[in-house]
Amino acid sequence: MAAAASTPEMLTVDLGTDTGPFHGGASGTLYGLYGDGVPSRNAVEGMYVRTVSTKAQDGTQHPGADALEILRPFVEAGGQDVYVYMTDIYRGFPYEWPGDTGAERLADFTARVRRQVEQVLTLGAYKAHVVYVPFNEPEGNMFGTGEWSYDRISWRTEPGPYFTAWRDIHRLIKELDPGARIAGPNTCVLYDEVRGFLEFAKAQDVLPDVITWHELSSPDEIRTSVAKYRALERELGIGPLPVNLNEYAHNYHLSVPGQMIQWIAAIEESKVDADMAYWNIDGNLNDSVVEANKGNGQWWLFNAYGQFTGNTVQVTAPQPNVQYTLQGVAALDRAKRQARVLLGGAGGSVDVVFEHVDPEVFGTTVHVRLLEIPWTGQVGSSAQPLRLADRELPVVEGKVTLRLTDLEAMSAYQLILSPGGNGAVALPTSVGWRRSYQAEDAAYIGDGHSLNGPEGSPSDVDKFAGSTGYHVGGLRTGSDGVLVFSVEVPRDGTYDVSVFANSYNLADMVREQGPTNVFLRVDGRDPQELRLPLGYKRAVWGHTDTQVELTAGAHTITLAAQDHDLGVTRGDAVVDRVDLALRDDQVTAPALYDAEFADLGGGARVDYGQLGASGPGVVVLPRGGTATFWVHAAEDGEGAVTVDRIGSGEGELTINGENVGIVERASVPLFLASGINKVTVTATSDQLVLDRLQTGPSRGLLPTSTHPAEEGTTTGSARVTGAHTFATGGKAVDGIGGGPANALTLTVTAERAGRHALTIRYSNGEQAPATHYNPDPVCRHADITVNGAVPQRVLFPTTFHFNNFHDLTVPVTLAEGTNTLTFTADELPDHDGHSRNQYGRRSAYAPVIDTVTVTRLA
Repeated sequence: MAAAASTPEMLTVDLGTDTGPFHGGASGTLYGLYGDGVPSRNAVEGMYVRTVSTKAQDGTQHPGADALEILRPFVEAGGQDVYVYMTDIYRGFPYEWPGDTGAERLADFTARVRRQVEQVLTLGAYKAHVVYVPFNEPEGNMFGTGEWSYDRISWRTEPGPYFTAWRDIHRLIKELDPGARIAGPNTCVLYDEVRGFLEFAKAQDVLPDVITWHELSSPDEIRTSVAKYRALERELGIGPLPVNLNEYAHNYHLSVPGQMIQWIAAIEESKVDADMAYWNIDGNLNDSVVEANKGNGQWWLFNAYGQFTGNTVQVTAPQPNVQYTLQGVAALDRAKRQARVLLGGAGGSVDVVFEHVDPEVFGTTVHVRLLEIPWTGQVGSSAQPLRLADRELPVVEGKVTLRLTDLEAMSAYQLILSPGGNGAVALPTSVGWRRSYQAEDAAYIGDGHSLNGPEGSPSDVDKFAGSTGYHVGGLRTGSDGVLVFSVEVPRDGTYDVSVFANSYNLADMVREQGPTNVFLRVDGRDPQELRLPLGYKRAVWGHTDTQVELTAGAHTITLAAQDHDLGVTRGDAVVDRVDLALRDDQVTAPALYDAEFADLGGGARVDYGQLGASGPGVVVLPRGGTATFWVHAAEDGEGAVTVDRIGSGEGELTINGENVGIVERASVPLFLASGINKVTVTATSDQLVLDRLQTGPSRGLLPTSTHPAEEGTTTGSARVTGAHTFATGGKAVDGIGGGPANALTLTVTAERAGRHALTIRYSNGEQAPATHYNPDPVCRHADITVNGAVPQRVLFPTTFHFNNFHDLTVPVTLAEGTNTLTFTADELPDHDGHSRNQYGRRSAYAPVIDTVTVTRLA
């Protein structure tokens, strides 16, 4: 952690200056959804994603992300609008539209636009959520100067061809779909020439319904650009129109809570929508989601942002609107009697000063909860935010001041202000002692050492963020290297160890095995073999976690490429840092989620006067009222879930859309998915007083059984193989798919009929050829049939290598006794039901399947 500054900066939250209703527009995504289930609906809904920009249905630009396939699940997960990049029907970037002349190319595109609109017209009520984007970056693509442009003359120099094309395409869309919304001009930046575009569009009655451009600049440009556009509207007598900045942020920013809060603050203050840029792989909400259902630090930042309610209020940063400095955003909900602040972007210390704290809302004493949302890497999952402080502070002359010290620049922080003075017991911190040790500061013994970097920085935003910008290589096939970390811990105990590392999945040495294995020892003893995370590019960080026993004092922790007891490294890894955290009673205690901070609906209200509550208040649910908690689980399987209530009210509990029964007085065993779980309490009596939710470790009460795939029956090309060394027992089933004849059938038993979780351990390393900087991993799918019923189609995201196995859970209904599960797959057709994608964008195969574990949901 950074040392506290001698003179703290000041961030002022003026609760008396209302800046408008909370908008939530920063949570948009470009190419962030691959298909239904990747990412999971939990991940989408819990990130409060408002808008998605994505490719035209059946486009050849990238695998997945087809507009009409993601539309329904996105809307059902709470999303609002899908912006269809109509140009992404073509391959390449710039777009490779066919034709020898500009007129021929435009004629081809016009025909494809017609087909896209006709497809949308079949969607029924879902059609209202479509926004058409006819052109994308026209100045660098179709109406630029390049080989694939209309006439190799930029529209910024000679706008006539572009303006005419815009007019004609706009009129065609409106003719086919009179209620259509059309977005544009979708330029790289807000060029001065956009004025001419708007003047032409107004004169021809073809103005966009939504104004879009890309803000691939910096957070401090957001406010400036939006203000410039609004002034232009007033000058020209149009609007005000909705705005979507449908590409924002760079590689260096994405995944880093302390960076992204700066963008969020500017976007929210401007009251516009915005979609995070697509630099890497689709289907992970722009480096927010790990696998299908796990959030990293960025996901938890947007989860906190999306739970703002009420109106935003004025926040004055120490250096207003200056990037890479401390920035913040805040909202006040007078009905809920809560103020929430998100801040970050700088290390050191800060005094957060709340001004105009209304005594009618908060009383004379306030309760303050402080949480940290740390950076956990682009592909490193994260638990829920860390509770750092829980305090009661006096309101002095309308002000409350809280000093924050040891801020970490890569983290974001949340403050929740609510009424205090009602006897709430301050909760302990949810994290004990912790330290980070940088790899470049460690000693290195042996051959092959390399100090790599610098990586991303404010002056090189195209590269990825890391702890310091530097990392260490050398642990690879054939090396004898040892990385030696000198650590010192405060007391005896069990410590969590997280190794932040990367193995580029397409590197020559990594292709053979997949995850790079290295060997950890403490003071030369107790060897462990670790498999370090794979990434889609170099210097993309995840973490591998383990535990060690340490006594108080100094120790050495080594990561080695050889171990005389365990073997040798295969692969090639780079290491960013090692984190240590004391696993004390606070860490192992049940996770607590206070109801007054949950997402409330159906007339639920917060009451701060209830004695005996765990936090500052409780939630009073009328019949049908709801409280929704976003709950983290470290792995798929049983968790002990307790709903703490006060009084005799009754309710039902729903987890991930599955009704798991009535609210009990005691802890109950329930299945939790690894990563993000949506847990909702719904009152079934006239009043239910809800205090909090707790989740704890499994007690082994839910019936569960694991079935190796090799024990099933294979048909056709499906076969048992020993080629996947990291499969359980070294065997898995490959070759499922390419038609229903190539299948795996497993027989499983259930003690009684009902809903069960199938946790499928699988691998998927398929990757399509890319046309530009985006890696294009392909999601495979399986059609899973239970006892001959209608198949359930399940998408399996990439694991970056066929020897790298992840878990994915699917809920199914099983009969009592013996059940038959069949896995098949075939290449999915385009929207018309018969044509196929000729560029390998849709896989015909299911993933490699290792095991299937069956667990009762409740």
